[in-house]
Amino acid sequence: MATPDQKSPNVLLQNLCCRILGRSEADVAQQFQYAVRVIGSNFAPTVERDEFLVAEKIKKELVRQRREADAALFSELHRKLRSQGVLKNKWSILYLLLSLSEDPRKQPNKALPRDAHSTPYYCARPQTLSLSYQDRSSQSASGAASVGSSGVSSLSVYAVNGLAPTPQSLLPGQPHHAPGVGDCLRQQLGSRLAWTLTANQPSSQTTTSKGLPNTVSRNMTRPRREGDAGGAGEVTEAALVRDILYVFQGIDGKNIKMSNTENCYKVEAKANLSKSLRDTTLRLAELGWLHNKIRKYTDQRSLDRSFGLVGQSFCAALHQELKEYYRLLSVLHSQLQLEDDQGVNLGLESSLTLRRLLVWTYDPKIRLKTLAALVDHCQGRKGGELASAVHAYTKTGDPYVRSLVQHILSLVSHPVLSFLYRWIYDGELEDTYHEFFVASDPAVKTDRLWQDKYTLRKSMIPSFITMDQSRKVLLIGKSINFLHQVCHDQTPTTKMIAVTKSADSPQDAADLFTDLENAFRGKIDAAYFETSKYLLDVLNKKYSLLDHMQAVRRYLLLGQGDFIRHLMDLLKPELVRPATTLYQHNLTGILETAVRATNAQFDSPEILKRLDVRLLEVSPGDTGWDVFSLDYHVDGPIATVFTRECMSHYLRVFNFLWRAKRMEYILTDIRKGHMCNAKLLRNMPEFSGVLHHCHILASEMVHFIHQMQYYITFEVLECSWDELWNKVQQAQDLDHIIAAHEVFLDTIISRCLLDTDSRALLNQLRAVFDQIIELQNTQDAIYRAALEELQRRLQFEEKKKQHEVEGRWGVTAAEEEDENKRIQEFRESIPKMCSQLRILTHFYQGIVQQFLVLLTTSSDDSLRFLSFRLDFNEHYEAREPRLRVSLGSRGRRGSHT
Repeated sequence: MATPDQKSPNVLLQNLCCRILGRSEADVAQQFQYAVRVIGSNFAPTVERDEFLVAEKIKKELVRQRREADAALFSELHRKLRSQGVLKNKWSILYLLLSLSEDPRKQPNKALPRDAHSTPYYCARPQTLSLSYQDRSSQSASGAASVGSSGVSSLSVYAVNGLAPTPQSLLPGQPHHAPGVGDCLRQQLGSRLAWTLTANQPSSQTTTSKGLPNTVSRNMTRPRREGDAGGAGEVTEAALVRDILYVFQGIDGKNIKMSNTENCYKVEAKANLSKSLRDTTLRLAELGWLHNKIRKYTDQRSLDRSFGLVGQSFCAALHQELKEYYRLLSVLHSQLQLEDDQGVNLGLESSLTLRRLLVWTYDPKIRLKTLAALVDHCQGRKGGELASAVHAYTKTGDPYVRSLVQHILSLVSHPVLSFLYRWIYDGELEDTYHEFFVASDPAVKTDRLWQDKYTLRKSMIPSFITMDQSRKVLLIGKSINFLHQVCHDQTPTTKMIAVTKSADSPQDAADLFTDLENAFRGKIDAAYFETSKYLLDVLNKKYSLLDHMQAVRRYLLLGQGDFIRHLMDLLKPELVRPATTLYQHNLTGILETAVRATNAQFDSPEILKRLDVRLLEVSPGDTGWDVFSLDYHVDGPIATVFTRECMSHYLRVFNFLWRAKRMEYILTDIRKGHMCNAKLLRNMPEFSGVLHHCHILASEMVHFIHQMQYYITFEVLECSWDELWNKVQQAQDLDHIIAAHEVFLDTIISRCLLDTDSRALLNQLRAVFDQIIELQNTQDAIYRAALEELQRRLQFEEKKKQHEVEGRWGVTAAEEEDENKRIQEFRESIPKMCSQLRILTHFYQGIVQQFLVLLTTSSDDSLRFLSFRLDFNEHYEAREPRLRVSLGSRGRRGSHT
């Protein structure tokens, strides 16, 4: 129970009425009863803060003043104002303009309505436009009977400015300002109707001198809204308006029908219409054609599951826009029905005219044209390609169209962004209809996961995602799957990446599109850097990727000099044998011995156990030198960098370097032979010419091989390796390491003359190597013959000394004759030896000259510079005219540059 100090709301309200009116409680009983009913009702506020509602009132006032052109101009200016963010309280500005335009002498009607004691009537929710004409003549009586309780009350309740006038103010003979019928409907829809003007009609009618509204005085004699007037076949504007409302929905009217041959709406030829009305009707009918075009596309695609999630989102966006379009049609039809109910009895002229419909449907027509253009442009597209097609229409200078397309794009791109965030944060790819720009091949095995399993569908990359961003997106998800499936690292993604909010809804996608340059790119970059860094850390720390790269450099590229030299010394007795007599386990034992005897023993056991011997395919006549090769076994994540193709390239490079190293080894043995045998053969002066010839030819070969070794070791291997190592240290992802490694291999393959373009050079170089081996064999044969001759001579002298010691003649005449004969035969064989060396020198120099000619015409600068070093004293240039021409031409070209 309320205390004396506490008053009930009824008492407070009654006191308020007494204070405002300055009367006693008995005198304000009627007003108090009305105030109670107002507070307990759902009345709209006197002034609703609705920007669209105020704008519509301004346009309605302009139309009332017969200023339709100004109304259209105001609609366009207001549309542009809405797209700008300069003004925040647009409603206040519009309301101020509306207030300033009102007549200050006009006194607001504050009289209370006489029906305040009854329950207010609320308009029913507008229904959709009926699909057929209805004969309303049977409703005239009921309409007349209900005008006071239904139509008039609804207008009174939904009036916007001030309290509603009394129902009697609508009766003929009394001046009044009739509230617009559309105000009722605006109260129902409010600001939700974003399509266009709702029912914009005059809020008041000018009165005649007799006190009647102009419309009433002009139309008092017209009993029905759509009655046929004038002569036979004449169609009234009211009938055209009703037809147009049907056409707006794609339904043929009585006088306007769809022409299938011309694919447009046509007015019946028998209809008696002026040219202006016919043209206006056709312009309005275009909305129906646009509606049909959009509706046909959505009906066909909505049930097509293969259209994918992006396509279904596009259809949903079109449905949403059509739904707003249908709201407008519902408002127009509801107004038409209300005017029919009231116009039949009061004889009021309709506020729905063709010219007003042109104004009110201006914005919807722009929207439908944009949607129809999108439908045409998106034909045959799906997934990311469809999103790109929609995004292309955002590049327009019209902010109104851009806003519409951006809204549709936010809905269309939501599935794409959902795919994207699922991929970069979870590594999961659920793309049933192949809409995402990342494609997966389930047939690819784990060992080729990085190279072949995931690829980019370039046609599905949305245009708002750059190629660099799409590559990063591919790498992020690929890295996550590589860690899980190949590295067997089950670390949760949340520990690798600081997962941020994704596009969980179309609104999130719309917010994301407003900041593509920062927010979206920031998310992609953050996930890319964090995932790639984690993957590289796992490869380097857990799988020792960098250590394996250095091991391949030391062993397969002959970087470990002491090991390679000792291995050659140990293998020489084995490799000189025929290749068919070699056994791999014997060679493996020698390899282990070489490892234990050199600095290679300090390498990690994980590296040494991967080092092995490999025998190539044996051809007839091959020796062990031709088939021997080192091998390095790789598996697991390391095999992603050192693929089978890469290891085959390493094998080719090793064979080339091994052969070049063998040439150096052979020439070292030849020089050793020179130094050792020169002292032994001093007592054979006739043999000095042969020794000199051998020494000169060997010196030429040593110079050639030293320059080639310098070129291969420093200009090719060391420089390329330094570039590779720097790129690997700076690599941001695994793809960068793989790309740098492939460039390294391609470079050494090319500069070591192992590519297809250098086949002629390689053949000449191998011919030079063959001549070195031939020199070794020839020199061994010459030295062997010379040493045998020397041994016999020493034995003969020793025999003579022995006989003298024994007191006998040193030799008999027969023995001395045999000795002289043998010496003579040896001396006669010396010219033959010299001839062999001259022939060998001629062949060798011819091959080198041809090799130099090829070098000078090479496109590689390093190879051309190599030709300078090989012929530093122009020894070969003097013998080869072609070489002189090539060198001269090259010099002239260099001087011009």
